Amino acid sequence: MNLDEIISEYADLEQRLADPAVHADQAKARTYGKRYAVLTPIVGTYRELESVREDLSAARELAAEDQAFAEEAAELESRIPALEERLTHLLVPRDPNDDKDIIMEIKAGEGGQESALFAGDLLRMYLRFAERVGYKTEVIDAQHSDLGGYKDVTVAIKGKEGVWSRLKFEGGVHRVQRVPVTESQGRIHTSAAGVLVYPEAEDVDVQIDANDLRIDVFRSSGPGGQSVNTTDSAVRITHLPTGVVVSCQNEKSQLQNKESALRILRARLLAIAQEEAEAAAMAERKSQIRTVDRSERIRTYNYPENRISDHRVGFKAYNLDQVLDGDLDAVIQALLDAELSEKLAAHSS
Repeated sequence: MNLDEIISEYADLEQRLADPAVHADQAKARTYGKRYAVLTPIVGTYRELESVREDLSAARELAAEDQAFAEEAAELESRIPALEERLTHLLVPRDPNDDKDIIMEIKAGEGGQESALFAGDLLRMYLRFAERVGYKTEVIDAQHSDLGGYKDVTVAIKGKEGVWSRLKFEGGVHRVQRVPVTESQGRIHTSAAGVLVYPEAEDVDVQIDANDLRIDVFRSSGPGGQSVNTTDSAVRITHLPTGVVVSCQNEKSQLQNKESALRILRARLLAIAQEEAEAAAMAERKSQIRTVDRSERIRTYNYPENRISDHRVGFKAYNLDQVLDGDLDAVIQALLDAELSEKLAAHSS
C-alpha cells in the first residue's frame, strides 16, 4: 500500500469513527479504531515531513534577504533525514496479525514440579506486564500442580493496540536456572516451560464445521486428580480434520467450557493455516534467514546472577527480578528491532 492509499484510508476511517452509528456495533468500531491507531503514526510522520519541507522551501527563499532564515533553513534541513527514516520504518510491511489480541498457553516441561512452579512465574510475569501496559487478561483454563504453579494454563490478553505485535516472539521454550524449593542441598537446577502464542481468531477468520468436531464431556479434576465438580462439566473438543484437541474445565458449566474450548481451537487453527502459508512462502525464498525464530529455545532466566538472556538476538540484562515483575520492555524492544532490521534488509534487496 502506497502513501496516497494510506492517507485516503486514514481520512475514510476518521469519517467512519466520527459517525455515532458505527459505535453501535462495538466489534466494528474496535476494528476501525485499531486500524486508525496503526495508520496514525504513518500519517502524522508524513504530515510533519511535508510541513518541514514546505517551511524549508520558504526559509530558503527568504534567506537571501535575512541571515536568520538561513540558520532556520539549516535547522529544518537537519530534521529531514530522521523523519524520512522514521517514515521508511513505518511503511515496512507489517505482520498481518499485529493488530490482533492473543491467546497464550504456558505448559510445564522438563523439571517436574519445579517446571510447574516456573510456569506459574511466567504467567505472573505476563499478567504483570499486561497490567503495566493496560492490557486486559482472562485466564481461560488452568491445570494446577500439587505444589503450586501450573501444569498447563491458558490466558487471553486483549488491548486497544495490537497485543500480538508485542508478544508474538514469546512463543518457544523458556529455561530457568535456580535452586528449586524442593532442593535441600542448595544445588542449581535447570528446568523449562513452553509458551505458545496464537493470534486470537475472530469468527470470520476461521470457519469451523460442526460436523468436523467430536465433543466429549468429563468430570473436572484438580491437583492430585481430585474431583473439582460433581458433574460432567469439563469439555474436550477434537477437530477431526487436523487432530487438534482442546480441553477446558475452568468454568462450572459445560456450555461455558465448550465456548472457551472453541475459542482456543479457532486460534490454533488460524495459527496452523498461517504457518502452512508461511512455509509455502518460505519454500520460494529459501535464502531468507529469519533473525527471530519462535520455534527454538529462546530465553534463559538465571536467578543466581539475576540475569535474563534472549538467545535469538543476543540480548542480556541483569534485572531478572524486574523482568519477572512485568518489566519486559527492553527485551521486547530488542526483538522488535531485530524484526525491523530483517524486514528493512529484505525490503531493500
